[in-house]
Amino acid sequence: MEILAGNRQLSHILLLLATACLVLPSIQATKVKYCDGKGNYNVKVHGVHISPEPVTPGKPATFNISASTGQTVSGGKAALEVAYFGVRVHTEDHNLCEETSCPISPGKFVLSHTQTLPAFTPPGSYTLRMKMEDANKHQLTCFSFSFKIGFGSSISSM
Repeated sequence: MEILAGNRQLSHILLLLATACLVLPSIQATKVKYCDGKGNYNVKVHGVHISPEPVTPGKPATFNISASTGQTVSGGKAALEVAYFGVRVHTEDHNLCEETSCPISPGKFVLSHTQTLPAFTPPGSYTLRMKMEDANKHQLTCFSFSFKIGFGSSISSM
């Protein structure tokens, strides 16, 4: 009986390990770099999760930015710049309160944005730079991260 129970425990552990190996790569956060090189900002960014990764042109992609703050943020904006091989190819501004619940209380929070890229977006490595400022235009953070855009299915969508 004890041997059977030991085998069941071992099979449960192996199943958990196999599941973790499949799930963990999909939940790893993308590394961020602060614009000042040190992260001396009121908002600290802990990571970015992109789904799907690589991003597929013509299909929705979600960017979840995990962050924390020591102060209440009642509003403001997030200014985005996207570069392809170092050349700025896109800019846009978002109201913070449309990307997360406002006011943002001290502690952890997540900015979430879903967007569908045009089907003809070139594949490759891109860099996104985000500056966040509060309602009084004081910079809360500035950071960048890299992401990849894969091949789309523009032929099949025509």
